[in-house]
Amino acid sequence: MRILSGIQPTGNLHLGNYLGAIRNWVAMQDAMTGADECFFFLADMHAISAHEGRDQRLANVRDMAAALVACGIDPDRSVLFNQARVPAHAELCWLLNGTARIGWLNRMTQFKDKAGKNREGASVALFTYPVLQAADVLLYQATHVPVGEDQKQHLELTRDVATKFNLDMGVDLFTLPEPYIPKETARIMSLRDGSAKMSKSDPSDMSRINLTDDSDAIAQKVRKAKSDPELFPETADGLAERPEAKNLVGIYAAMAGETADAVCARFAGQGFGAFKPALGELLVETLRPIRDRYLALRGDDAALDAILVKGAVRAAAAAEPTLRAAYDALGLMR
Repeated sequence: MRILSGIQPTGNLHLGNYLGAIRNWVAMQDAMTGADECFFFLADMHAISAHEGRDQRLANVRDMAAALVACGIDPDRSVLFNQARVPAHAELCWLLNGTARIGWLNRMTQFKDKAGKNREGASVALFTYPVLQAADVLLYQATHVPVGEDQKQHLELTRDVATKFNLDMGVDLFTLPEPYIPKETARIMSLRDGSAKMSKSDPSDMSRINLTDDSDAIAQKVRKAKSDPELFPETADGLAERPEAKNLVGIYAAMAGETADAVCARFAGQGFGAFKPALGELLVETLRPIRDRYLALRGDDAALDAILVKGAVRAAAAAEPTLRAAYDALGLMR
């Protein structure tokens, strides 16, 4: 098994990133045995689909590297790198542009969502984003890719590109990746709106718990999180029509490793005045080691760069056979 996943370095990780993806990455890493491998990368080349200053982009990559290591990604056990340090990603993307079809890309809902009504003003990088994603995956012959609902379509396109390239070129080069969907993946919503995902793009910092927040900030955000005046039901079924309450219970359950039913049973008949302090304390104590580790790492740019360089060397070596074979299949001399 070879697992590959990436994350855009566009700001600090928040609780939704941690519970929805990064904690699962750590679990996958810890479950790897023998010849199994995990490749985790910072998608800084994907990030150029939106304008950002040079210094901010560099800082974001280091921020994200520090956060991932602080969360438990071990650079000695997993291949951790940033995309731009492995030029094979860009090279294979260009080669796959000859295989991908405009009609396929036009159907990508994520492009439509992000471009909005100004499609003519969107960058080409935003439009061809799925082709680079395909290159990211196929380059390493990944067998499994952790995906959420918003990425399933892109993985299907990756499989389409791989199948067409193999058939067109008469080769058996690219592995068709399978989606890897953990049995339990927490879906964390905004603290201000239970119907919207927790997001770093939300203009209100009060809508999310950042992994860099100190104890006072976490406690304040939980205290001011939107809830409702009703009491806790005995089971989670009673939260069906209460999105904000359901979200806060879900956060507690995910952090404590319990079921939502167990949380409801413990607080049954009580209000959020009793629950929120308990949730705040749980978050503070669980996230404190991550924040402390992050701050220690983030103070040493050279050490972070060394981690990413080491990972890039390993990634480039793993990618080279596939890239060389793709050039050869196309009859291109390299």
